[in-house]
Amino acid sequence: MSAADAEADLSEDDFAGLELVRETGGIHQSDFWKELDVSSRKGSRIAETLESRGLIEREEAVYDGHNTYFLHPTAKDLDFALLMAGDMLSPFIGEEEIDPNSDAFTQWLMNLTYEEY
Repeated sequence: MSAADAEADLSEDDFAGLELVRETGGIHQSDFWKELDVSSRKGSRIAETLESRGLIEREEAVYDGHNTYFLHPTAKDLDFALLMAGDMLSPFIGEEEIDPNSDAFTQWLMNLTYEEY
């Protein structure tokens, strides 16, 4: 099932939930239903629907001392294009600290600038 097919007949609440997960990049289910202004029961149903259609992933988590789920977009939903400059991935990915004066960053930035024109 393609993402478009999976989204085709979502209810208004389900679609709002999907958009919230996409916009935040990930949210704890205990905050999810509050942000949607629905009951926890309805929030759980929305999350389960989105997961069953492959639109989000749910991972067990502990948040504020309570068991919950962390909801995040599926990898196919993520847009890595903003991290790319031509065929070069940003040097900031995976590094704890990078020197903005480094050759790797300079090359990536030059490639990014070149791609713009």
